[in-house]
Amino acid sequence: MIGGVAVREAPDSMFYVLPANGSNMSAVLDVEARDARRVQVAVVLTTLVGIIQIVLGLLRFGFVAIYLTEPLVRGFTTAAAVHVVVSQLKYLLGVKTPRFSGPLSAIYSVIEVLGHITSTNITTLILGLVCLVFLYVVKDLNERFKKKLPIPIPGEIIVVIVSTGISYGLSLAEDYKVDVVGKIPTGLLPPAAPEFSLLPSLITDSFAVAIVGFSMGISLAKIFALKHGYSVDGNQELIALGLCNFISSFFKTFTITCSMSRSLVQESTGGKTQIAGLLASLVVLLVVVAIGFVFQPLPQTALAAIIMVNLLGMFKQFRDIPTLWRTSKIELAIWLVAFVASVLLGLDYGLLVAISFAILTVIYRTQSPKTATLGHVPGTGLYCDVDEYEEAAEYEGIKIFHSNSSIYFANSDLYLNALKEKTGVNPEHLQAARKARNKQRVKANSNYNSPPKICVKYKKEGVTHEVLSYNHMEGEEEQRNGRLGDRHMESNSEETVFLEHPSTVHSIILDWTPVSFIDTVGAKAIKQVIKEYAAVDVRVVIASCSRSLLADLDTLQFFTGVMTTDMVFPTVHDAVLHCQQSNSH
Repeated sequence: MIGGVAVREAPDSMFYVLPANGSNMSAVLDVEARDARRVQVAVVLTTLVGIIQIVLGLLRFGFVAIYLTEPLVRGFTTAAAVHVVVSQLKYLLGVKTPRFSGPLSAIYSVIEVLGHITSTNITTLILGLVCLVFLYVVKDLNERFKKKLPIPIPGEIIVVIVSTGISYGLSLAEDYKVDVVGKIPTGLLPPAAPEFSLLPSLITDSFAVAIVGFSMGISLAKIFALKHGYSVDGNQELIALGLCNFISSFFKTFTITCSMSRSLVQESTGGKTQIAGLLASLVVLLVVVAIGFVFQPLPQTALAAIIMVNLLGMFKQFRDIPTLWRTSKIELAIWLVAFVASVLLGLDYGLLVAISFAILTVIYRTQSPKTATLGHVPGTGLYCDVDEYEEAAEYEGIKIFHSNSSIYFANSDLYLNALKEKTGVNPEHLQAARKARNKQRVKANSNYNSPPKICVKYKKEGVTHEVLSYNHMEGEEEQRNGRLGDRHMESNSEETVFLEHPSTVHSIILDWTPVSFIDTVGAKAIKQVIKEYAAVDVRVVIASCSRSLLADLDTLQFFTGVMTTDMVFPTVHDAVLHCQQSNSH
């Protein structure tokens, strides 16, 4: 990401100059001026990133780490491991390929490596494979005999020392064209102020780098925290990264975050505390200040082998896929989206896509909650789903509705639809039936002088059952108590009236045990449906409502008019007893 910004702000086209002798030769690229400008861009970017991370840490922005769920982190870090391995392929094979960044960079890099595979340096490949096999065997031995070995075998140090010695002794760089580390400048640069005139054009990039850098760091921290059993403070991580970036930028460094490969190397060799980081820093300082020349013959392929072997642990995270398939399809989707998006789009856009998808899954879960009607388990105080537990029995005339989500603008309509479907009591249908009954009564009264013979039939589950035939005068009382539906005239003297069985449900209990919040839209929807049920003589009460939710309802002015706090009960059982007692009166 930093390289992309540096190339954009300081492209090659800005640094072509004409020869000083004034000849007609074409312009040449001033490499030193270009590189110096790119360093300035990287330094200013680092300063801005440090400031942003410190401010975000002080503002407690580390809470965003909660959105980095374990499946997302594991999919994201696996994709990062793929990027690291792809970047090391050219060093392992000893081929020259251009550097890619941005979306599909991993794909382009693999295509370039495969396109140049015929130019593989055999010496580089053999040395790299030997290092790979040796490191893998050492890792396996350390794992198998970790209880017997006093200290782990330092395979990485052995590889660095031996490969450096072989490279120097056999002149691999000169005689066999093996890529080596090369010149390592010694000494530290004096502190200098960044070129702040570049700030306006780098603000957007600074935020992107700051967020992705923090996400990489917190992702790795969470992985090691889970492995070794400790907790991570996102705000502390932000401030630490910000201080590192801000202070070091005055010494011409570029933005840092946690290195996946180096962190895994250190962890696999037994480094678990800050002492390991301190010792590593002192060794790096010693190399930079005094003995950097010693490592100049170190082959790049040996470093690539070290990185690849230590990334094997990250690729074991592919084992999550069958486990998540069995346990949670949604978490599996988060893992796969984080992995695929990060591999194809790059770590910055991939992280954004993964977090967005994870948030969408939360919305999906609240919009597609599990609903149930509850019944009492005899001999206990438990109320369970009647469809899942045979022993759970519903009380006569009482429906207990349960939905495992909160009620807000995105799912309030779905909540009401599920309520009407699960309870089997739809106030709109009951109102329509009541209107049809009243209309039929008026018409029957108007035909009092010449009453037709009425054939009364009941509609139940699509089957019409004939009950009796009677004229208007004989059946007036039955007609008054019945619910009249559609009417069909069979002749001038006889009329068939279909009656719908009246609802036997007199009370509905809303179990709000899982409801953590409700907004204005949700409160209005619940208030409206309670009024609709009241219009058809069905009482609706609320059970297991938390204190915070009651406070929200009070703030939303839910308890006004016919709505009172008397309709709220601490438990489902209390609500059941109240409904039974009220109906008996």
